[in-house]
Amino acid sequence: MSNYKNPSVTADIFIFDDNLNFILIKRKNDPYKDCWALPGGFVEYGESVENAAVREAKEETSIDVELMDLVSVYSEPDRDPRGHTITVAFTAKGNFNDRKADDDAKDIEIFSHDRLSEISLAFDHEKIIEDCLKKAKENL
Repeated sequence: MSNYKNPSVTADIFIFDDNLNFILIKRKNDPYKDCWALPGGFVEYGESVENAAVREAKEETSIDVELMDLVSVYSEPDRDPRGHTITVAFTAKGNFNDRKADDDAKDIEIFSHDRLSEISLAFDHEKIIEDCLKKAKENL
C-alpha cells in the first residue's frame, strides 16, 4: 500500500421541478449541523458517482430521482472542514410529494431561489445551487 493521502468523493443532487423549486435538507450532524444543504453524501468504494447520487437522494429525501445532468465538479481543498473532499453535482427530477427527511437529514423543505438569502447554507452549496439553477433552466 502507498502512503498517499487521497481526497474523499461525494455526490450532491439538485432535485428540481418545472418551476425551478428545489429540495434542500437540514443537516442533522456536524459539520454545518442545522444548516440547509443539497442532498448528498460520500461515494462508497466500488460505487459510481451516479449511483451514489441516486442512493443518497433516496436515503436523505425518500425521493426516487432520475438524474438529468452533470453540473460540475467542486474540488477546492478547503470546501469541507473534514478534509479535502471533491463533490460531483447533478440535477435530477423526482416527485416532491414523496419527500420525507431521513438518514442524515433533520428536516426537508422546498425552496425557490428567492429564499436562499433567508437561510444558512452548508459548505459551498450556494455556488453549487447557482450553477445547478443555470443548468436546470436549460432543460425547461
